[in-house]
Amino acid sequence: MKIIKEAKTFEKVTTELLIVGVQKNCSHIKGWDGFVSFYDGQVEDWIRSGDINTERKQMTKIPYVGKNKNLKRILFVGLGDPKSLTENELRDTFGLVGKQLRTLKTNDFTIWLESFTASPIDENDIAYLAAEGIGLGFYTIPHYKTTSNEQDCYLDNVHFVTEADIDEIAASFEVGRIYAEAVNEARSLINLPPNLLTATDLANYAVELAKQYDFEVEILDKAQLEELGMGGILSVNKGSSEEPRMITLKYQATDEWKDVIGLVGKGVTYDTGGYSIKTKTGMVGMKGDMGGAAVVLGAMKIIGEIRPNKNVVAVIGSTDNMISGTAFKPDDVITTFSGKTVEVLNTDAEGRLVLADAVTYAKQHGANYLIDVATLTGGVITALGFDKTGALTNNEGFFDGFIEASIECGEFVWRMPLTERDKKRIRKSEMADLNNSPGSDGHMIFAGGFVGEFAENTPWIHLDIAGTSDAATPHDLGPKGGTGVMVRTIATFIEKLGDNQVEI
Repeated sequence: MKIIKEAKTFEKVTTELLIVGVQKNCSHIKGWDGFVSFYDGQVEDWIRSGDINTERKQMTKIPYVGKNKNLKRILFVGLGDPKSLTENELRDTFGLVGKQLRTLKTNDFTIWLESFTASPIDENDIAYLAAEGIGLGFYTIPHYKTTSNEQDCYLDNVHFVTEADIDEIAASFEVGRIYAEAVNEARSLINLPPNLLTATDLANYAVELAKQYDFEVEILDKAQLEELGMGGILSVNKGSSEEPRMITLKYQATDEWKDVIGLVGKGVTYDTGGYSIKTKTGMVGMKGDMGGAAVVLGAMKIIGEIRPNKNVVAVIGSTDNMISGTAFKPDDVITTFSGKTVEVLNTDAEGRLVLADAVTYAKQHGANYLIDVATLTGGVITALGFDKTGALTNNEGFFDGFIEASIECGEFVWRMPLTERDKKRIRKSEMADLNNSPGSDGHMIFAGGFVGEFAENTPWIHLDIAGTSDAATPHDLGPKGGTGVMVRTIATFIEKLGDNQVEI
């Protein structure tokens, strides 16, 4: 989406569509009288009569019949009471604008920024939220239908009517566009069929990302994993004909490789449950079990674009979890990369085994802080529903800064407790150091707590996105399917760390 850096007047709008925010009383909006005059004075009558709906998130399309021959219609966007309008609500509202643009097959459009001004949201923040919301709302799931008549539609150009500094507006809009594009790429990875996204495919994607942004990249194949003794990921991979991959990307922002934040993603490209097999309905949708990996790659795309002043290492363990004569079994004892042994009580508790090796490897690559992201448990859905990401941590200060970023991005995170009693149950085994499935009660806590055993004393945040990674129905910011949740929060947090806006 190209930003046209020329602030236009209403008379000089060159696109077919103008987007205007409306409230019940618009008289205080800077330039409102000029807009009313431009529309031959009819707008206020239409607002009073209800023909233009000013309720929040309501859209009204009205043809334009004035002197500007380019402009065909105006999309009025209801804002409700601007005094109570939050940035998150405005982003969601722009998400619905994005859906309208796709429905209208509108490639070029103009936004009148001042019409969306609502204290304390200024024009630069509006531009950012507009880009992010419209980009996310415009997204659709790629499909493979051969009978579809639907043509690809892209957002080509955005123009502005504004009195603000157009360079600053363009810069803010560009950052929002970057964030939206990264989330959408994560969504597309999650939505890919599992036969089209193997561990090798995921590694190839990471290599292309590294080339694009000059990241250091390392891809470990099965033979290298065996040489290193990565028994966690290798045990999960034993039943598969597809080789596993351990993917590492490094972004170095400073002269010295220190004060490094590690991002760790679960990249299980399909999960049958192994011999602890899922039901036929429970198996559908398991192509998205690599959602954590997609989130990490999405965050790295933003990092590559905005270049924060923070060293970042991203590690993704990728495999599928299949059934065969060679697959690992309940009662197996495995040795992880850390040297810790694990009694396998449930082969469907495989993600934590993959993460165990990935977390250890991230630490070996110098990570001083860790965030792991995974579609780890159904237990988090039971506890928190489908709209809340569950979290665990071993460091209050680290988590406090992260929560600030999640609130700013409108991605709800709820911290769960991890007690010494929980840790004792994870460590309870007559056969090994740990067991991978202490029980169905407190399932999310035990799964995340297992990963924490490998983080050890390194400041660590665990994010279980099993409920939030996939949307069962369309929502303001997108269609059903992969959501890319936590991409924006993680990138925002790292950006803030680089700017010293939060302290650990």
